[in-house]
Amino acid sequence: MKNENNINRSYQVPIWHKATLSIEEAMAYTGIGRDKLREMTNREDCPFILWNGSKRLIKRKEFDEYISKACSI
Repeated sequence: MKNENNINRSYQVPIWHKATLSIEEAMAYTGIGRDKLREMTNREDCPFILWNGSKRLIKRKEFDEYISKACSI
């Protein structure tokens, strides 16, 4: 019988392969701070936010596109 830690490790997906990122993952992925990410994702016209109930997720591909086109954030 596998222990719980082995099961969890077998399903870990690298950040660059995930469809959505938590704020903490987006911080690690981009180097952008928590407050700035919250500010960006609070905007009604934010193209890369996905709400799962009250949980804020960032659509990684759309976020990558947004950052590649931005001159400043």
